[in-house]
Amino acid sequence: MTAPAAGSGNAGRAPWGARLAAAMDAAGPLCLGIDPHPQLLHDWDLPDTPVGLERFSMTALEAAAGEGGSSAVAAIKPQVALYERHGSAGFAVLERLLREARDEQVLTIADAKRGDIGSTMAGYAEAWLSDDSPLAADAVTLSPYLGYDSLAPALELAEATGRGVFVLALTSNPEGASVQHAGGLEGSVARSITASAARDNARALASGHVADANGTAGSTGVDEGAGAGGGAAVRPALGPVGLVVGATVAGQAERLGLDLTGVRGALLAPGFGAQGASGAGMRAGFGWAWPSVLATSSRAILRRGPSVGGLREGIREALEDLRG
Repeated sequence: MTAPAAGSGNAGRAPWGARLAAAMDAAGPLCLGIDPHPQLLHDWDLPDTPVGLERFSMTALEAAAGEGGSSAVAAIKPQVALYERHGSAGFAVLERLLREARDEQVLTIADAKRGDIGSTMAGYAEAWLSDDSPLAADAVTLSPYLGYDSLAPALELAEATGRGVFVLALTSNPEGASVQHAGGLEGSVARSITASAARDNARALASGHVADANGTAGSTGVDEGAGAGGGAAVRPALGPVGLVVGATVAGQAERLGLDLTGVRGALLAPGFGAQGASGAGMRAGFGWAWPSVLATSSRAILRRGPSVGGLREGIREALEDLRG
């Protein structure tokens, strides 16, 4: 990952790590996944069409945006595939969701899991991270399984535009272990991905392209609770490269030799809520890395719809669990 030109293309935007840390401090470490599954649309008495998709998305955004100018969550994460299944009309709804979230000052993470090589990867990067793209989000999920360094176009563009990426590292699906655990304790694929992210964040922080909310490349000084051994765990300044680590498998990180604390990037943790992960379990699993964790809940909150009030109550209950 080469350093981009200082200040290039960021439209005066603060770095992703600083923006996300500020949002987590203000709203709590919760990301609302917006997953318009056909069954959820049915449960909300909405048609499985672009019209139903749009109403579902805008209602979820209204709940996430909170009241009185204060967001109820740190970010939203639309599941791109569930918009893509509706074709161009679905993408139009996604564009509107991303645009209106930006207007509401709600951070967005496009859950696209893109990964490719060369000019194709550059195209994906421009689609999700360029200021000129109608699909531009604040961050995007990426798949590194054509080689971590194949993601360079997205990593470089994210840093240049003040955006971020989340790279799949340790996922909860049973099939993931056959690849991510390969290599064993001393050299697993997941360990290599984690080390690569830590390397890129260290370089970004040292170069001055990334700073914390106070403008310094150091700790944010935010105490997010006890680490695995007791005592205060403090969130470091966050770089542009985060990792996706499943909330239900975080405890495997230590066994595989993953230094999640040393990543110095946010840890996006899907699986909180409906998939069985609890706040207490996640605190134990992530240990000292807990302050950098952004927990994601989708179905457990979305099932509380279709009313905005019901969704906000679900958000409040999730935050109470995360805060212990």
